[in-house]
Amino acid sequence: MAPSALSFTDSSALTDFVINKGNGVKGLSEMGLKSLPKQYIHPLEERIDEADILPQASIPVIDMSKWDDAEVAKSICDAAAKWGFFQVVNHCVPLEVLDRVKAATHRFFGLSAEEKNQYSKELSPSNNVRFGTSFNTQAEKALEWKDFLSLFYVSEDEASALWPPVCKDEVLEYMRSSEVLIKQLLTVLMKGVNVNEIDEAKEKLLMGSVRTNLNYYPICPNPELTVGVGRHSDVSTLTILLQDDIGGLYVRGNDGESWIHVPPVNGSLVINIGDALQILSNGKYRSVEHCVIANGSRNRISVPIFVNPRPHDIICPLPEVLATGEKAVYKEVLYSDYVKHFFRKAHDGKKTVDFAKKNNF
Repeated sequence: MAPSALSFTDSSALTDFVINKGNGVKGLSEMGLKSLPKQYIHPLEERIDEADILPQASIPVIDMSKWDDAEVAKSICDAAAKWGFFQVVNHCVPLEVLDRVKAATHRFFGLSAEEKNQYSKELSPSNNVRFGTSFNTQAEKALEWKDFLSLFYVSEDEASALWPPVCKDEVLEYMRSSEVLIKQLLTVLMKGVNVNEIDEAKEKLLMGSVRTNLNYYPICPNPELTVGVGRHSDVSTLTILLQDDIGGLYVRGNDGESWIHVPPVNGSLVINIGDALQILSNGKYRSVEHCVIANGSRNRISVPIFVNPRPHDIICPLPEVLATGEKAVYKEVLYSDYVKHFFRKAHDGKKTVDFAKKNNF
């Protein structure tokens, strides 16, 4: 007889299997469950209603081969201001590098639960290397149908010593190969807010720390009842996202109610503006709410690179942005405080950015 969600009516049994023993939702999926455990069932308002999806709408796709051309630069800045999301093609990241990091992601999640669990919060050799499931299992009322490996880059030596051997070289190659694209995008976006030169201090503020996630969304028995990732905006400056060919990423439409699917485009990378850049640009560029739905027929992976300020950096509107007399919408915030605020709660749409708003009592 096939196991059912009833096997996990006791929350402690589910916690033990999924979290403590490192099986994750991949382990649940591979049990062949016929129905979703109740701990993963989200309220209706947290799921995407098909009636709210705009079938004809799409975020911009931008050809980066002439990234410093005035028209291309304008399209990047316009996309960042209007949509908060866009896809880039003909970027400088070799396609074989993308293929290798996707294969490495599948290899890591193909490890046994015991091998993956060596990198769990309790057992990991470093706070910078973390295997986990959902987002914040302590704070969430309903869990997300996702497992992840989070790799915070400190140095080549630490990555070489402590990152999982099955994926470390490929992730490092992906991060290194993306650096030129990141700098191109930031050069254009900064010029769009009157910062005509990115000196060393600005570069460290914009991209002084980097984290890469390997995300795994296994087949789900009742995908319509849960979410892969709940509604949120990223806390990064920029996020560079590699999708596979399955799809499932949705971004909030400009009306604040509808959703737009971000279809996989072969060889493309999805770029989204994070909260840090929204704050630094005083709201000219928008971080936009997005989510991932669960899939009932195929296992999906994605590999985001989060480009961030450093933990000790103060983020607030840049002086160049305010030089024309524009009033600052955001106060000075220590970036590590902002990030802690984001990670201590469940995903809750765009509420994190309120933490940095002026007159926020």
